[in-house]
Amino acid sequence: MTPAGHRLLHLCSLTLAAGAVALLALAACGSSPRPDHSAHSAMPGMDHTGTATPGSPPSGMPGMAGMTTDEGLAAERDGYRLDSPATELPAGRPVSYPFTITGPDGRPITDFAEVQTEKLHFYAIRADLTGYQHLHPTMAADGTWTADPAALDPGTWRLYASFTPNTGPRKGKEFVLGRTLTVPGTATAVPLPAAGDSATVDGWTATVQGDLTAGKAGPLTVSISRDGRPVTDLQPYLDSYAHLSAFHQGDQALAHLHPITPVAGDHGGPSLTFYALLGRPGNWRVFLQFRTAGQVHTAELTLHVA
Repeated sequence: MTPAGHRLLHLCSLTLAAGAVALLALAACGSSPRPDHSAHSAMPGMDHTGTATPGSPPSGMPGMAGMTTDEGLAAERDGYRLDSPATELPAGRPVSYPFTITGPDGRPITDFAEVQTEKLHFYAIRADLTGYQHLHPTMAADGTWTADPAALDPGTWRLYASFTPNTGPRKGKEFVLGRTLTVPGTATAVPLPAAGDSATVDGWTATVQGDLTAGKAGPLTVSISRDGRPVTDLQPYLDSYAHLSAFHQGDQALAHLHPITPVAGDHGGPSLTFYALLGRPGNWRVFLQFRTAGQVHTAELTLHVA
């Protein structure tokens, strides 16, 4: 072999040795197994590889627990089911709505994680997106919940239960399940108000800023004012400074959100930032709840999503 050939053989040997060392280092660090992306599959702001999508907030940011891709359009998901013997409720007077959440084994669940200070959030809204109610039912020892909505107008209503199992195969996963029921009587549909960026309730004005695209998490800023002056004394409500529920016109898909703004006593406002994930284009009826001086206010407005 020529001297040049010897030098080439020596260079190749060094290259192969370096590659072997690198492979051994990778194996020792545990890098060779295929990565498991299942933990990210249900996280808003993540794609299927677990990579943050554009415009998404950092994981673990306050308020992100309120983001879920469930929309309350099904009574059952992943073996968890919202059941109730009631298919009708009377109109015009307060009523009780009994229900259970059953698990994959078919038995009522009694162990729920506390989310936003409550173990279950219950929503009710009529098909024309009027009559919004947000309740926190009580649960009996056998797993039967009882919600006590205020008087309901005649029409078709959708009822939602938002919860997180504290045991079982989906422990820690948030679910939003829903069922419809009828309130007998003559129903008069109310047209959806036009889309706008502000609403006034009890003297407080909520102004919303943000361009949302269906299916993409994006920032939404809400500013609270009174008589034209910024409000800076919002009190915590459900462990944050506001709670936002949005219902899609047409199918009543639900999105519920909390601001990522950290809570620091009774000093919230004037601006609160949400990361909104609304899954469908079109109009959404928004109900923004916030607390001042011990009173919860609910501002209502319509948002259009491209």
